[in-house]
Amino acid sequence: MDNKPNPNRMRISPWLIYGVIFLIFASIFVSGGGSNFKDPARTTSSKFNTYLEHGDVAKVIIYNKAEAEVFLNPASLTKPEHKDVPKKDLFNRVNAGPHYVFDIGNDEIFQKKMEDAVTQGKLKEFSFQQKSNWSDFINIFSIVIIFGLWIYIMRKMSSGGAGGGGQIFNIGKSKARLFDEKTDIKTTFKDVAGLEGAKEEIQEIVEFLKNPEKYTSIGGKIPKGALLVGPPGTGKTLLAKAVAGEAKVPFFSLSGSDFVEMFVGVGASRVRDLFKQAKEKAPAIIFIDEIDAVGRARGKNNFSGGNDERENTLNQLLTEMDGFGSNSNVIVLAATNRADVLDKALMRAGRFDRQIFVDLPDIRERKEIFEVHLAPLKKVEELDTDFLAKQTPGFSGADIANVCNEAALIAARKDKKAVDKQDFLDAVDRIVGGLEKKNKIVTPDEKKAIAIHEAGHATVSWMLEHAAPLVKVTIVPRGQSLGAAWYLPEERLIVRPDQMLDEMCATMGGRAAEKVTFDRISTGALSDLEKVTKQARAMVTIYGLNDKIGNVTYYDSTGQNEYNFSKPYSEETAELIDKEISALIESQYQRAIQILEENKDKLNQLADILIEKEVIFKDDLEAIFGKRTFDSNLQEEKDL
Repeated sequence: MDNKPNPNRMRISPWLIYGVIFLIFASIFVSGGGSNFKDPARTTSSKFNTYLEHGDVAKVIIYNKAEAEVFLNPASLTKPEHKDVPKKDLFNRVNAGPHYVFDIGNDEIFQKKMEDAVTQGKLKEFSFQQKSNWSDFINIFSIVIIFGLWIYIMRKMSSGGAGGGGQIFNIGKSKARLFDEKTDIKTTFKDVAGLEGAKEEIQEIVEFLKNPEKYTSIGGKIPKGALLVGPPGTGKTLLAKAVAGEAKVPFFSLSGSDFVEMFVGVGASRVRDLFKQAKEKAPAIIFIDEIDAVGRARGKNNFSGGNDERENTLNQLLTEMDGFGSNSNVIVLAATNRADVLDKALMRAGRFDRQIFVDLPDIRERKEIFEVHLAPLKKVEELDTDFLAKQTPGFSGADIANVCNEAALIAARKDKKAVDKQDFLDAVDRIVGGLEKKNKIVTPDEKKAIAIHEAGHATVSWMLEHAAPLVKVTIVPRGQSLGAAWYLPEERLIVRPDQMLDEMCATMGGRAAEKVTFDRISTGALSDLEKVTKQARAMVTIYGLNDKIGNVTYYDSTGQNEYNFSKPYSEETAELIDKEISALIESQYQRAIQILEENKDKLNQLADILIEKEVIFKDDLEAIFGKRTFDSNLQEEKDL
């Protein structure tokens, strides 16, 4: 099933075809082939003589000396004897004739009769003509056109089209695209930066297909499938593209949603057709992106009924991956962000033998990813990729690609010839915080409150050991926030309670500064409250870091807990959890107030500088507070 397009093939717009068909039918209609009148009524020569005597006939045309067509006077159409003759058509056009037709018999006698009628004034004119078969040809041509149009529509419906089976007669066919490794896929493992562990396992799968004897000769079996799991944008689909470019075997690619249709049985039929094609071209690879569209756990939705089309598709997929049929040398790769919702039968060994976790890149991997995306950009020579990697903690590969592109756009907007360090910092700010809104109307009182809020964040974080060091603070509205503070948090593999408490205290520093300075608070701390509440709830209910709750977690790593309508703890425990969360937050709030009370003059001094400059950096804090005694390295944003 090679869907490779032919670039030399002339493409004709369907609208052009429809326009030509319309013009043909319009010309037929105008020429008379589309008349809305009935055929002329057949009459006899005796009745014709009566019409002629009464002066009803205006014109007679004799065709082939055998048949006469009679045209009546317009005034005669109203007579009772002509009541069956149509007067007007659907378009309100008057019926100009012919109104009657009859056989004339002897043409010489009839001609003499017509000459006498003209002489006597009973007839205006008559003529002899040769009748062609043009009207018959028009009718035949119309039928041919209609038949051809029907064949064209049916062929378009039955053709695979660009979807490879998306039309009505191919609805049960697989929509997978077969990639040609020689022309379609240019991505290789060299283009995939970072992800060393994932690449190693994926490369081994490619080696299985290239040299299966190396593994089967000692009794090993080739894995049936591998599942790529990880957050969005980490490079799962990119890894699959690299497999397609490296494997040199047929590579079928499709999305999990391609199996889903409104028709019953279509999904299962497409699964069967997909594996049938893969077996015919084995060794081959099947890649199913976003497999959770069809691979969700069965039986969890009680409202779907017994004939769930998605479940039927999943059942067929399970059978094809590990059923009675043999799928030798066909490996299934799949990618998902939600491995926790997948059916357990799909995850077992024998179907997806390997789960490859594609995590967010660390600082070293981010540097490699930056180097890949910086290659096509015109940049300054002294650009420090280590610095860029440090400025983007928590960024995925897709985010880093977006940063590079945004930096290039910013540089071009400023008419620069090369992208420099400041462009990348502006790009990070643009992506994390949103677009600057310098024209937003902010009153002096509001500006003062925002400055105090952001200065509070900066002051508390500067005074705490485990809080992230400040990079910059701004009170320029950006996105939905009225101000923002950027920090450089340390990337930790494990987090201890004192570190989490320091972060919560720094987060509450904004509201605490408002309380200390104005003795009143505002709604500006919404995002801070949301963040600190999540942290406190995680400490109490997930990580078991609360003394009263104890070493208990209510976190379900399988994700199945979301289908339950009851909490996994009693009402008394729920009440205790709420009290402990509130106590944690309030304790850090009071701690932040105490720190700010001790440094109130410095807080106001920092806020004044912020009001004046609108943006302050680490150097401004060092000038006020002195050098920070704690050493930290990494970036997070606190929004107002």
